[in-house]
Amino acid sequence: MPVHVTQTVTDPRDLIDSEVFGRLVDGLARENLLSSALADRVMVQTLAFLFACANNEGTKLAPSRMVDLGWHMFILHTREYIEFCDRVAGRYVHHVPQSGALEVHAPAVAATLAAMRDLGLVVDDELWPVAGDCSQCHAGCTDSP
Repeated sequence: MPVHVTQTVTDPRDLIDSEVFGRLVDGLARENLLSSALADRVMVQTLAFLFACANNEGTKLAPSRMVDLGWHMFILHTREYIEFCDRVAGRYVHHVPQSGALEVHAPAVAATLAAMRDLGLVVDDELWPVAGDCSQCHAGCTDSP
C-alpha cells in the first residue's frame, strides 16, 4: 500500500533508506559540483516534491531547476527509484522534459509548493526560485501513460 495512504511524512528523508539517501547526496554533489550540505538540501526537496506528486495525482506539478537535478540523480538509481515510486505513489512517477519558456511552468511550480505545504512539508525557498523544465507527467498531462 502506498505511503501516502498510511503515513504522514514530516521529514522526506524518512521516505528512503538512509544509505540510499547518502549515495544520492554524494552522487549529486560529485556530478554537479555542489557542497554536501547543498546536495543534502536538494535531495530533501526532491523527495518532498515526489511525495507531493504521489499525493496529488491529476495535478500538474513541476520541480525547480535544483530539485530537477536531484530527481535526475534519483532516476539513475533505477531499482531504488522504482521501489520508491511503487511504495510511495503506487505508480511510476514519470519524468518528461517540457519545452518552452520558464514562465509557462510557474503555475505548476506554485501548485507544487502549495501541495508540499499542504502535506506539512517544509519548503526550502532558496531552492525554488525558478521552475525546472520537467513535470511529473507525460506530455504536460496529469496522468502519465
